[in-house]
Amino acid sequence: MQDAHRRKLPIGIQTFSDIREGDYYYVDKTPHIERLVNQNKYYFLSRPRRFGKSLLLDTLRCLFEGRQALFEGLYIHDRWDWQQRYPVIRISFADGVMQSRDALDERIRDQLRVQRERLGIVQHHKTDIPGEFSTLIRSAHQQYGQRVVVLIDEYDKPILDNILEPERARELREGLKNLYSVLKDADPHLHFVLLTGVSKFSKVSLFSGLNNLNDITLDAHLSTICGYTDEDIDTVFAPELPGLDREAIRQWYNGYRWGGREVVSVYNPFDVLLLFQKREFAPYWFESATPTFLVDILKQRGVFTPSLDHWETEYELLSQFDVDQISTEGLLFQTGYLTIQQVEEPLLGYRQYTLGFPNREVETSLNHALLPSLGVENAPRERRTLFRHLSQHDLVGLEAHLKALYAGLPHDWYRNNPIARYEGHYASVFYSHFAALGLEVTVEDASHHGKVDMSVNFGGHIYLFEFKVVEQLPEGQALAQIKQKGYADKYRASGKPIHLIGVEFSSAKRQIVAFDVETLDAM
Repeated sequence: MQDAHRRKLPIGIQTFSDIREGDYYYVDKTPHIERLVNQNKYYFLSRPRRFGKSLLLDTLRCLFEGRQALFEGLYIHDRWDWQQRYPVIRISFADGVMQSRDALDERIRDQLRVQRERLGIVQHHKTDIPGEFSTLIRSAHQQYGQRVVVLIDEYDKPILDNILEPERARELREGLKNLYSVLKDADPHLHFVLLTGVSKFSKVSLFSGLNNLNDITLDAHLSTICGYTDEDIDTVFAPELPGLDREAIRQWYNGYRWGGREVVSVYNPFDVLLLFQKREFAPYWFESATPTFLVDILKQRGVFTPSLDHWETEYELLSQFDVDQISTEGLLFQTGYLTIQQVEEPLLGYRQYTLGFPNREVETSLNHALLPSLGVENAPRERRTLFRHLSQHDLVGLEAHLKALYAGLPHDWYRNNPIARYEGHYASVFYSHFAALGLEVTVEDASHHGKVDMSVNFGGHIYLFEFKVVEQLPEGQALAQIKQKGYADKYRASGKPIHLIGVEFSSAKRQIVAFDVETLDAM
């Protein structure tokens, strides 16, 4: 445990030496690093943006360069041979946006030049990019008498920045492949290689035969290699906690898992550090750079939003990401908007994954961002109105508000939007509207389009909703089903008033045609 004095918050600092020398908080990741460097040679790690990947790579750089003083007091200090020093080549695509192969090639050549200068290596003749990279690795090995460490940060960013322009993205992918393909034949000169990024492109499309690249993204024992654990918050950051609601910090920012329930969940460092600085809860990570292409793709594909918190998939779809083939779950998982809630192995070697929102920040923010794509034009105003009615437990006002919300969905939107073809559209608007307010919303059954049982726990009251489409079932069935199935039973012990609400939609009228309410008083 660190001492109790308040240190500086390392917001945006990705340089290990700055953190260690500048009296910043630091969460010791060297137990993971020791395990990495002693197990294998070629690694790949995917984590969402702003999760500490750059700091991890810089820590590795300092370790391999033998900067012993920086590691005083850390786990690895007495477990590392400080006499061994390795030449390190570090390449990063984190900065700027490249929109052509020429711009990418220029950036690569510039980075290789900087690495040559840093290592004191002279390039004797001009060659192509693979030749430059290959010569740099060979020369560094020769000059230093030790094999080379290669660290590549945001290896996929040039492609992701252009993912909505497939032709350009393919062009940039070829440029990166040109660089990474060198690693295979450089094997005799390499000691350790780690590539990090957001997405996992296939080995075939990017790594040209580098089949021994070990993907550690879902390795349970390395699941906390990036991010902060509950223990980190309670010990390292203990001086920052007074005055903040500890449980709210957990609900808002914890919950990212790279593995099943048995894996320790982590917080996004960016969120936590800004919370400690600003002392108020806000969607810091979401607002920092949510890609518009994510919302565009979800809109194009007509995603049924209640299913986002209980999305069943398989590993192939989870890891499928390429210019011409992006699975929806792969996109949402790799970018950090959904995380793994459960892993089951019904047959040996066949794993099924259940994804869901990691925390309140992401659920609230993503649903708010998706409302315009569902046809809700003035989402902030509608959110305020919903909050007012729920705060007053005004169910008559809530019914009027929701009917007005559906009446306001533009007719043109129905003609032009693919999700309107799904009966699940009504439930998507309903669920996303409530979730966007940041309420405690639980979706009981998100597996059937057009039907979702939803509970909302807010302001000392519990609201249970059942949805029906009247063209499929006789009117009046929604409320009857809540009572018949005893949905309220598990909430009775809460001592809160419970409102049973049967909501019936007409797909022909595109409107709520019944809003039946029955209230069970608190016990």
